[in-house]
Amino acid sequence: MTASTAAPAGPPLLKVDGLNVSYLVGGELQPAVRGVSFEVNAGEVVAIVGESGSGKTTTAHSVINLLPGNARRDSGTVQFDGVDLTCLTRKEWHSVRGKEIGLIPQDPTASLDPLQRVGEQVAESLTIHRIQPKKAAREAAVRLLEESGIRDAAARARQYPHQFSGGMRQRVLIAAALAARPRLVIADEPTSALDVTVQRQILDNIAALAAERGTAVLLITHDLGVAADRADRIIVMRQGVIVEQGPTDSVLTRPQDEYTRSLIAAAPGLSPRRLRRAVVPAAGAARAAGGAVEARPLVEASGLRKVFSLPRAAGSARAITAVDDVSFDISKGETLALVGESGSGKSTVARLLLRLEKPSAGSVLFDGTDLATAKGENLRLLRRRFQVVFQSPFASLDPRFSVADSIGEPLRAFAEGSPAERRGRVAELLDAVQLPDHFAQRRPAELSGGQRQRVAIARALALRPDLVVLDEAVSALDASVQAQILDLLAGLQERDGLSYLFISHDLAVVQQISDRVAVMRAGKLVELGATAEILGNPAHEYTRQLISAIPGRQVLAV
Repeated sequence: MTASTAAPAGPPLLKVDGLNVSYLVGGELQPAVRGVSFEVNAGEVVAIVGESGSGKTTTAHSVINLLPGNARRDSGTVQFDGVDLTCLTRKEWHSVRGKEIGLIPQDPTASLDPLQRVGEQVAESLTIHRIQPKKAAREAAVRLLEESGIRDAAARARQYPHQFSGGMRQRVLIAAALAARPRLVIADEPTSALDVTVQRQILDNIAALAAERGTAVLLITHDLGVAADRADRIIVMRQGVIVEQGPTDSVLTRPQDEYTRSLIAAAPGLSPRRLRRAVVPAAGAARAAGGAVEARPLVEASGLRKVFSLPRAAGSARAITAVDDVSFDISKGETLALVGESGSGKSTVARLLLRLEKPSAGSVLFDGTDLATAKGENLRLLRRRFQVVFQSPFASLDPRFSVADSIGEPLRAFAEGSPAERRGRVAELLDAVQLPDHFAQRRPAELSGGQRQRVAIARALALRPDLVVLDEAVSALDASVQAQILDLLAGLQERDGLSYLFISHDLAVVQQISDRVAVMRAGKLVELGATAEILGNPAHEYTRQLISAIPGRQVLAV
């Protein structure tokens, strides 16, 4: 999906004028979208950007009349090809939704029926709108899956969603949205949970199919880098209001609103920056000039290999090698980034380092102790020295626990101090992650995603660990919240001398915080070195592919 240069001809395909939407929450109406007006021309790509809660998705769902039950359109019009969609009956909407306006939803796991074969779901809009009979629709579904980049589409069409990867499920949604050849496609965060290389493939796929059919695209995203690469025009929303809109180049290079400038500054792909000075790693027990022995690395992984057994199935492999001969070390106070696509083995390496899995071969030394042979109290004491922060701030906290309970849980587990001392430590940790004291009594449901991740970080720091494994810890966050968390991590590292294993698929983020980068592909380590060297002069073709897929690089290159 690349920005087109053709000037709009004739009236707009979509015209939204003075849209106001509110939600009924706790018996009161809360405004979500206020006075929103914009246009989308035929064949044009328009991106709506902003943080979570800015009103992007509410605006998009208003266009296609898919607002939740507690939402209502208070005023405003939505015209499609001159027809006021707000006046349509439910029956009339059936001939518009899917046929004239397609939707690619954000979450493929929640959007696909787990009990229905993939091909049937793609063919559904063709049969519902009586475009083709069932047999022809099934054949068309196979062709659409092929066009969406799914290999062996005929066989895949007979499979179920759980048998597909996240990227493949997203391709299924694209095929379904484009099946009836709609004139407008609304793509609601279609790649926010995907690796950058898969993200590029998906967006290229949408672009190619849209260009072939002259389809307009309304792209909803919190990633300005994606909008920079893909949109003809950008609309910036904040708190339900459009604060700025215009041609992509104008908005990104000459932003008029302070909020737009802050989004650009926070987007890793658009504003590359270093958050801290690089740390020179130790070199094992090598001798420095003069014969003195240098500091030993905190973590030494050597020849790691992990093989997982698979259930018996006719004609299929009975084992999979997730990690194959991986070696690296992490020095005290250093950040090593482990990067690669989903399935490359990153998280398995993390589980080996955390002793959540035992290696099939190789070893992990933590401060000189082999984790594979550590047992009992010795292993328990070692565990307090390495902690983990997971990707999802919504799944990593117990919804029944208050913030204070969640942060204090490791302290209770290791019988650290008296109850009063534990309360004091919780207050100290809240301050360290820049959360107010009164948040201690809140539940996770009362926190934003960024606030939950701060709580998860505070919990990981409770026992004063030496190593924190950050497993995609910022990938689910908006760019501005992501920037705040990265700043927080850099400050805590500088203050406490922490070591980080920073697992990510996003090299734009990695360049900001890491000292060294290890690149993984298909379970193997393909490249390892200083961040500036790896990103500036990559030796491996796969690393070059990851770098070229960073959203926003086209703008930086101009």
